[in-house]
Amino acid sequence: MKFTRRDVIRTTAGAAAGALGSRFVGSSAFAQQGLTYKPEEGAKLRLLRWSPFVQGDEDQWLKNTKRFTEATGVEVRVDKESWEDIRPKAAVAANVGSGPDLMLVWFDDPHQYPDKLLDVTELGDYLGKKYGGWYDGPRQYATREGKFLGLPLATIGNAIVYRESWVKEAGFSEFPKDTAGFLELCKALKAKGHPAGFTHGHGVGDGNNYAHWLLWSHGGQMVDESGKVTINSPETLKAIQYAQELYKTFIPGTESWLDVNNNRAFLAGEVSVIANGISVYNTAKVNKDNDPKLAEIAKDMRTTNLPIGPVGKSVELFQVTTAVIFNYTPYPNAAKAYLQFMFEDPQMSDWITSSAGYCCQTLKAFENNPVWKADPNNAAYAKASATLRPNGYAGPLGYASAATMADYVLVDMFAKAVTGQATPQEAMEEAEKRANRYYRV
Repeated sequence: MKFTRRDVIRTTAGAAAGALGSRFVGSSAFAQQGLTYKPEEGAKLRLLRWSPFVQGDEDQWLKNTKRFTEATGVEVRVDKESWEDIRPKAAVAANVGSGPDLMLVWFDDPHQYPDKLLDVTELGDYLGKKYGGWYDGPRQYATREGKFLGLPLATIGNAIVYRESWVKEAGFSEFPKDTAGFLELCKALKAKGHPAGFTHGHGVGDGNNYAHWLLWSHGGQMVDESGKVTINSPETLKAIQYAQELYKTFIPGTESWLDVNNNRAFLAGEVSVIANGISVYNTAKVNKDNDPKLAEIAKDMRTTNLPIGPVGKSVELFQVTTAVIFNYTPYPNAAKAYLQFMFEDPQMSDWITSSAGYCCQTLKAFENNPVWKADPNNAAYAKASATLRPNGYAGPLGYASAATMADYVLVDMFAKAVTGQATPQEAMEEAEKRANRYYRV
């Protein structure tokens, strides 16, 4: 079976999303929401976002955008790019002062060009007060020195996705909860012809999530509280050694995987366990009526949080996306009005529901969305915003943490060590040198 990117994103929340109906009609209702920005005359906006892996996310986003246009008269063009292309395009737009008015960017990208972004502190404070406050992790990504550089839109959770029947075939009645047991499971799965597959390539989400989990679960960290690079450590060495053993159980080629590759491999029946968003499950579930093999996979799929390592607690990254407005936009009020509308209820509620467990709320008032109990497999993603650890741990977020992640320093360290391109010590030393290029600026 072959899967294209279109196959991977061809999923929807269907009837679960519900219809917005007449809950929002006309600009008068918009003005009654508590904070009003009057769009500039003749305003038109362009938003650049990442390509969806869950079609219901994009469909509802466009529906909400259409309702904004109907309410205000402001047209909004929504374009999309691959996950890997968002970061460089945002950096170019910020530096040249031209491009989309708004973007949905990744992790601490706003900290790379804070002076190029419109201050949305008034709006951020208003939404936080109205909707129960922001979760701390997403808020850190979007704020600097107490000011909002953008609005944290969603956390895309990452969890273990596995074939239950194959785990039992390997001799395990339940999925291991610690890293030692997880390694033994992956060895047993490989022996049964069901290899694992975790991304060692430059996947914005999957590559970074996996690498940070490897490091943090063994007590390692890129920097200490003061921002001093500490990646060259005994804890990091243990993480690399563990990764080397785990890599032996993988399907070949994971060092070149991007965010879409593990989805394809899992849905093709080539691997037994991956770390992914809920999208891979939704794809199988939505297409099961037209494909008996996908129906079998969907029925057999289970999700759980990543195993706990020697550090003794769950430590996971998850990818956060933040909506930013570039300060070169000629329509700042229109842009702020658009973001306000998209974050208000019912728009935000319907978008979370339509995303089918893929986009986790960043405002606490939306945590009881029914989507989290609509399917048992959604539960592993429900607390992503509340439990995530920011990528700059244990130091402050800023230019250095953002640039270090954008340069895939940590991802490359593990990839070079597990593939034999470098010894563990050489890989650590190279990562230390590369990280210092940013943290010593």
